[in-house]
Amino acid sequence: MDKRKVIIIGTGPAGLTAAIYAARADLKPIVMEGHEPGGQLTLTTEVENFPGFEHGVMGPELMGTMKKQAARFGAEFMPVMCTDVDLKKRPFTVTTSTGQTFTTEAVIISTGASAKWLGLPNEKELTGRGVSTCATCDGFFYRDKIVHVVGGGDTAMEDATFITKFAKKVYIIHRKDTLRASKPMQERAMKNEKIEFLWDTVVTEIKSNESGVSGIVVENLKTGKKEERQTDGLFYAIGHTPNTTFLKGQIDCDESGFITTKNGPETNIAGVFACGDVQDSYYRQAITAAGSGCQAAMKAERFLEGH
Repeated sequence: MDKRKVIIIGTGPAGLTAAIYAARADLKPIVMEGHEPGGQLTLTTEVENFPGFEHGVMGPELMGTMKKQAARFGAEFMPVMCTDVDLKKRPFTVTTSTGQTFTTEAVIISTGASAKWLGLPNEKELTGRGVSTCATCDGFFYRDKIVHVVGGGDTAMEDATFITKFAKKVYIIHRKDTLRASKPMQERAMKNEKIEFLWDTVVTEIKSNESGVSGIVVENLKTGKKEERQTDGLFYAIGHTPNTTFLKGQIDCDESGFITTKNGPETNIAGVFACGDVQDSYYRQAITAAGSGCQAAMKAERFLEGH
């Protein structure tokens, strides 16, 4: 077995920031990049709210630069997934998708959370070109445009309300005739003059042209009637699934599956830290993920000094 001081599982802003700090602390971290190297930002286009970039930066470019920065300090990147971990005792054991096994004194989990999709044929290809899973990230780009939001929970109400700051009209598409959202969130959305609800309705097709999304086809589940609607943007607000399957129940998680942390990035197991969207179901921003990655690396360094 290959023994390491610290292993970082997952990339994205959290994992890459953790790698920068761990590498600068001479911990010589291994970073297992996972199924989506660079995280969800590699699927976005322009990022305008990450500090330090006056005119914005492309998501893949930002993640690529952060990776190079970590590598410059000595972080070692492996294009593999972590398939199994044994956290019952230290040193911990980590197994990869290529069959390699490592032992390590500390683990930083930054595997993120994957947005839930509708399962339409071209939805992922149109991500960043009219399809979005992050209203806070992309709402600004829809000034004076028509937007449709899919969902019926608090996230959908919050996203739709946020987008009305920019869009001229927002339609909320929900497959039922009642919402899951809390009463205050429902009332807030229903009182907004820019928001209109499409009840008992699902999206069955996304129309596109060379510029991106141009429209959608929706179906009323009660009448079976289909309708093509013009739209400039389609936002998914149907939740996220934290990428924690490989942990096999060894880490405490909340009812939605997100890792429970305390004192910043600490988990219920000493020496195991979590950062980024895998433990954050609320903010889900690149800058908050990066900040938590910094915390995880610093806590890992201090843990190793004390053990």
